[in-house]
Amino acid sequence: MRVSLSSWYKSGSPFVWLNAGAVAISLVMVIGLIALIAVRGLGHFWPGSLMEADYRLPGQPERVILGEVVETEKVPTLRLESAGVPVVEAEFMQRDLIKIGNRDLTGGDFVWVLDDFLQDRRYPDALVTVERREWGNFYGRLKAVYEDEQLVASGEQAWPVLQERIERALDIHDQIYQIEKHQIGAINSSMERLRLRERRYQLNGTYTAASEAEIASERAELDAAYRVLEAELSELYVRFNRDHMVGVASDGSEVRISLGNVVRAFRPNAMGLLQKIGFYFAKLWEFVSDDPREANTEGGIFPAIFGTVMMVILMSIIVTPFGVVAAVYLREYASQGPITRAIRIAVNNLAGVPSIVYGVFGLGFFVYFLGSNIDQLFFPEALPAPTFGTPGLMWAAITLALLTLPVVIVATEEGLSRIPSAVREGSLALGATKAETLWRVVLPMASPAMMTGLILAVARAAGEVAPLMLVGVVKLAPSLPLDGNYPFLHLDQKFMHLGFHIYDVGFQSPNVEAARPLVYATALLLVVVIAVLNLSAVAIRNHLREKYKALEV
Repeated sequence: MRVSLSSWYKSGSPFVWLNAGAVAISLVMVIGLIALIAVRGLGHFWPGSLMEADYRLPGQPERVILGEVVETEKVPTLRLESAGVPVVEAEFMQRDLIKIGNRDLTGGDFVWVLDDFLQDRRYPDALVTVERREWGNFYGRLKAVYEDEQLVASGEQAWPVLQERIERALDIHDQIYQIEKHQIGAINSSMERLRLRERRYQLNGTYTAASEAEIASERAELDAAYRVLEAELSELYVRFNRDHMVGVASDGSEVRISLGNVVRAFRPNAMGLLQKIGFYFAKLWEFVSDDPREANTEGGIFPAIFGTVMMVILMSIIVTPFGVVAAVYLREYASQGPITRAIRIAVNNLAGVPSIVYGVFGLGFFVYFLGSNIDQLFFPEALPAPTFGTPGLMWAAITLALLTLPVVIVATEEGLSRIPSAVREGSLALGATKAETLWRVVLPMASPAMMTGLILAVARAAGEVAPLMLVGVVKLAPSLPLDGNYPFLHLDQKFMHLGFHIYDVGFQSPNVEAARPLVYATALLLVVVIAVLNLSAVAIRNHLREKYKALEV
């Protein structure tokens, strides 16, 4: 049976197809974006082969290029010619971006070369990649390994010796990290608390001879413990810097590298597929579990992951009760007059305020006004150094709670409005008070809507960067906001955040080529963290929905 165009239009089918098409396009774009981020970011951890080739531009002396080819592109020949680069007769020429490392020798990690002038490409198994804590990667050949100034091994025999001594240096590095980060950190924290206690006694006029002797005794114990650790550290550093290797770069120059400065050394051209897969997952684990190195362009991003999750959890704890209480008052107790309508309009408008405005408000009100007064009232002994009168984790969480509060209020009020009045009237008719009806019947039935609001709040808060740059986020945080030192959770401490890490690495790093894959990898990780947080909230919401399904009418 034929259907006329007007009848088909009136049936609403065009709108159904239009909506379905829009959803399909959105899904394709989201999946494509995530796939692009994943390919560009995750490929960074694969051990690329090292290429050695002769590079000779017309009219210039030949030189040896050694490194990883990380990118190729075709550029117009006219563009290269206008830049003064020798060209061949062609419309386009291919050029390769090669990571040559050896920044301490060449001043840069990357170089662009024209593919037509690369000759005699070779991939010897003997080429070595050495990851260093400073100066980036070293690419070249291993010549010898030394213990102090005594030769231990050279030539091919040096490779197993090098691996063994790197493992030894890494073990010592872990011991040094444990002492410096945790044991000495705990002593420093105790010393600071002792100093503040002494200062508090002095301000209160209670600094007696007995309290002075008590503090002196505790300080002497801490000093003694510090001296023991200091001596242990000195011994470890001597052992740590004992060994070194000598490598030969592509230009024939010899480089001496302390093994204490080496993270790992490997021969990518000699690795099999299984070895490369194992190496890939080891690098991936390092990325999510280790601290950053080289101004965030190497190493891991664990402090940023920890800071993001911690800030979102604190934000959720703050925003949920405030949002629910406000929604309950507006829906259940407030008289529905013009004032209530004006409040609802104001709440809806707050959701559209740019996030940087919340950041400026948080900096001015929470940090400068509220934080300064808290310091005056509760931490006078620490002044003039601020405790809460400076950006920190608590102010960041509160600022984002304020930013996401309208979302929770609107979602909760929407859930409360869907509960039939007959349910409330039935509860009241059975003798329950209004508070009991609200607590035992209404709120449980509205809990899935509350969780929906929380999910939306988490999604927005985890991705916000602009307000956090004003109220607590830093490029590098010396320690995590949660540790083993009293009071364990340091709400006044600055923290790292994945979103700010992307901005910092992508736009503030002096080494753009090295930072680019890390931007993709960190962006993918931020998406994963937000998805995990959202899925956790969705699971809780589904559980609550099933639990209170019997109450639904």
